[in-house]
Amino acid sequence: MKKTLMTLALAVLLPLCAIAGPIEPGRPLPALRLKNQHDQDWQVPASTRLVVFAAGRKASNLVMAVLGPQHQGFLASRHAVYLADMSQMPGLITRTFALPSLREQPFEVGVSLDETLLAGWPRHADAVTLIGLEAGRVTHFQYASSEAQLRTALDLAP
Repeated sequence: MKKTLMTLALAVLLPLCAIAGPIEPGRPLPALRLKNQHDQDWQVPASTRLVVFAAGRKASNLVMAVLGPQHQGFLASRHAVYLADMSQMPGLITRTFALPSLREQPFEVGVSLDETLLAGWPRHADAVTLIGLEAGRVTHFQYASSEAQLRTALDLAP
């Protein structure tokens, strides 16, 4: 019974993922409706020019090292958002440590706990994915594997 329900759920979800399409220059960024670290609705605003996407522990630590010292409103002033894919993290660790730590930060984080939702998004192990946007369309994506690269992307002087 459980296996049948899972198969049915995948049959419903996979076509929806296919409609959204991949993250490619020239294509619209797929609409996301997630929760932030405070369990409030979160989405990428239309004015966003940069999505900072972390899909692993090292990438998340890199983002925290750069964004942690910044003032509240820093990301908004850069027309940027931070999106964290926490779907691979064990649930107990997510609830006990990761989300409480994020709640202490002066910036908002879109959080994905669904492993299928962002599965097709570009990512490299140990790097942050930077997705450039113009009027909701992807202009480019690149990877930042150091604080210096992420600071440059966010126009921060070293």
